[in-house]
Amino acid sequence: MHVGSFVLAAQFPGQGQGEALHRAVRCTEVAEEAGLDTVWLAEHHFVPYGTCPSAVTLAALLLGRTQRIRVGTAVSVLPTAHPVALGEQAALLHVTSGGRFTLGVGRGGPWVDLEVFGAGLDAYERGFPESLDLLLRWLREPAVSASGDRFSFREVPVVPRPSEALTEAPGPEVVVACTSPASVRLAAERGLPMLLGMHVGDEEKAEMIAVWRQFARAAGRSPDEIRGAAHVSAGVCQIADRRTQAVETLTKAMPGWLKYGLDAHVTVDNRPRAMRDPLAYTELLCGLHPVGTPRLCADRLAATSERTGISRFALLVEGSGDLAATEENVRRLGAEVLPHLR
Repeated sequence: MHVGSFVLAAQFPGQGQGEALHRAVRCTEVAEEAGLDTVWLAEHHFVPYGTCPSAVTLAALLLGRTQRIRVGTAVSVLPTAHPVALGEQAALLHVTSGGRFTLGVGRGGPWVDLEVFGAGLDAYERGFPESLDLLLRWLREPAVSASGDRFSFREVPVVPRPSEALTEAPGPEVVVACTSPASVRLAAERGLPMLLGMHVGDEEKAEMIAVWRQFARAAGRSPDEIRGAAHVSAGVCQIADRRTQAVETLTKAMPGWLKYGLDAHVTVDNRPRAMRDPLAYTELLCGLHPVGTPRLCADRLAATSERTGISRFALLVEGSGDLAATEENVRRLGAEVLPHLR
């Protein structure tokens, strides 16, 4: 089992953006010290829900500041990025970090980002498969051309080639955020592991993995490839001496951040959107994920792994909104939870 932190660089009410980003950097440094396996970095534009607009840029900084821990994006939003530009950045990080970088990609949402970056709503609604396939070709082939609906260009060489890294991996791992049967099928047909959201419980995650396996078999993926797919489960982790303390920490801080952050999202076409109740959502997350004593947290992670087959976890550890409390939470995750799992 591989346990990592999920870093949003969340801006809680009353905090500055620099404060949120500093906490994200410190969270990663402490995660390496604490023995965690991976840090997963979120990407958002124009909202305090997350103040990191470029997960690959922050990943570059953190790979340079660490020696062992893997750093992944969760996720880089593909509809607002050129697949070749993102592929070049991913290859650069793979080669220079000795293979410690994982590229997580996703479709994002129908946000005003699409207008600002000139991608348009079609890039979100229909263009994701073309972008993903072009990205994968860039990471796997020595030269690439394109003749699709969105991207068309003559053949150009791939520089730097991911295979030039001094590592057994031929290129950076690619993970796909999946929230629908269409995205599950897209990932499965390409043999890519899924990143499953923190709002989803064990039963639904197990169902999504079963569907992934069906699509992967139908696409001709080998039994070994299907068995070896290391899917990732996003969740929340808050550790305390009593479960009531951990729940209280999150229910005091997270609803304000969720309302402050999620209310700021603007749709590109002014479509209405349903908003979760922030307190009810926080309580849901506390019920689904490792929130409580170290023993309870370890048991919860082990149970999820047993029920779903998931072997990797990306845990939001900054739910208190406080730097010192976040650092302590990460240290306890490493010192008091991981030993029960290993």
